[in-house]
Amino acid sequence: MCGIAGIIGSNSNGIQQLESMLKSQAHRGPDATHIWNDGNVYLGHNRLSIIDLSSEADQPMVSSNGRYIIVFNGEIYNYLELKQQLLSYTFKTSSDTEVLLALFQQKGKDMLHDLNGMFAFVIYDKLKGEIFAARDRFGVKPFYYSFIGENLVFASEIKTLFTAGVEKVKNKKVWANYLSFGTYGLPNETFWEKVNQLPGGHYFEYSLGDEKIQPVRWYDFVGNVLKMPQLAEEELKRNYLQLLQDSIRLRFRADVAVGFNISGGLDSSVLLALVNNEFPNNNAIEAFTFYTNDYRYDELHWVELMLEKTKKPLNKCLLQVADVPQLIKKIATFQDEPFGGFPTLAYSQIFATAREKKVVVLLDGQGMDEAWAGYDYYQTKTGYTIQGTKTSPVRPEVLTEEYQAYASKEVYETPFDNDLQNLQYRDLFYTKIPRALRFNDRISMMHGTELREPFLDYRLVELAFSQKEAVKIKEGQGKWLLRELMKDLLGNEVALAPKRPLQTPQREWMASDLLEYITSKIENFSNSDLVKKDKVLSLWHEYQNGNQENSFYIWQWINLNEMLYEN
Repeated sequence: MCGIAGIIGSNSNGIQQLESMLKSQAHRGPDATHIWNDGNVYLGHNRLSIIDLSSEADQPMVSSNGRYIIVFNGEIYNYLELKQQLLSYTFKTSSDTEVLLALFQQKGKDMLHDLNGMFAFVIYDKLKGEIFAARDRFGVKPFYYSFIGENLVFASEIKTLFTAGVEKVKNKKVWANYLSFGTYGLPNETFWEKVNQLPGGHYFEYSLGDEKIQPVRWYDFVGNVLKMPQLAEEELKRNYLQLLQDSIRLRFRADVAVGFNISGGLDSSVLLALVNNEFPNNNAIEAFTFYTNDYRYDELHWVELMLEKTKKPLNKCLLQVADVPQLIKKIATFQDEPFGGFPTLAYSQIFATAREKKVVVLLDGQGMDEAWAGYDYYQTKTGYTIQGTKTSPVRPEVLTEEYQAYASKEVYETPFDNDLQNLQYRDLFYTKIPRALRFNDRISMMHGTELREPFLDYRLVELAFSQKEAVKIKEGQGKWLLRELMKDLLGNEVALAPKRPLQTPQREWMASDLLEYITSKIENFSNSDLVKKDKVLSLWHEYQNGNQENSFYIWQWINLNEMLYEN
């Protein structure tokens, strides 16, 4: 896991410009920073050393034939298996980066289908003068790009492009939609008009002098799902468990310490059970969880109960209300776009603690709900994408007339013949997963740590997603077959527990301990050109007086205030 950046095009100040770009995202790779250039192509890399810790594995890396140069962010989990297919290549390192480079040298872009991992990379073909860029299937690792004049610039973070000189202009449609519908833009969009992102599962090829980028979808999720057989329940359990075990094994490949994040929910419990089954006697594998000392939200009791049997060490990371203002400011600086509320602040404490303890890689349970239909709105059909709320999480009436005109609800693909799979597809590729992956990438990388998502192994997602609704939802219970599978591992109390949103006392703290701080931020935000001041202040007054069923819209205002005025 690292940071990549580049400038494609003749640039007399290219090296100095790229050095500034790499400095702005140095937190992503504290172990080494290097640049390669030939006067027309400038490639830079911030390295976080995970596999092959030697300097020989630093990047940019040149292929054995000298033709290709790569900068790569991510991990190829099945690199050892792929390496066995490349016996004619003379390897100089034991890194997954060199396997990726060798595979491209042998197969070109067709090699993408062989990869099991998270990745965003650029390979420069010196012979053809072409750039090849690709992003992993679900977009776990980021890739942003823009043009400055005739030069293409790319990076792992938006702020890096601003450092390069990209103009910081609001994408008014995305801002308006965020406040109107709670969405975060389409897969190619960002909150900034001049900054694009390469969608997950896409690549592009670019020749020097081209005027635009044309992304191409390489990951055919829909086609793969439609070809997947419907399995009998026992066979499905057996196949899925085997894939789960393999996914965990692959994601423990590292030359540094690996730990995992845990809450009291089913997904984290599954992760704990599988880690313990694979490494039953390894008590050096540490677990991490956050808490707030509020019994209404904390899951510490459940976490301690689960870990009691495994003897894995538990690191308890406390989010205190006094730390919230400073954390909001700091994390907003690293995110560049709106992010999740106080739970994201709490989650960041985990990565800070892990880094202090020299645990550089962490696993978590992201992806189960989307694959197995675990969210309540899959059954209630409210149209919301926020778990656990009974009222609209947004207040679009605060927008000015100008911005109301920009609001246009996104239309998502509906490639399946049933509502459930189309909702799951929306969450995987447009809403829940893209935003969660972005939040989590930034808060892990701000501490120089790597986050791995074993449940987002594409083999697991395709298998679960493709099965009939009856094995996902039964008698009002989401993730039904997964729960049945886990009864033997976890017992009924955990396996059959209802889905709970992972929460903090955000609503309460905003209206009490943080009242003065929140009020000052909202008053500041109410002066922006986005909103009607009197409407914002009126709704905030209602919130203070007890209308607190949800606080998502209040968080939106705080978050946007940081983007507008504080960073």
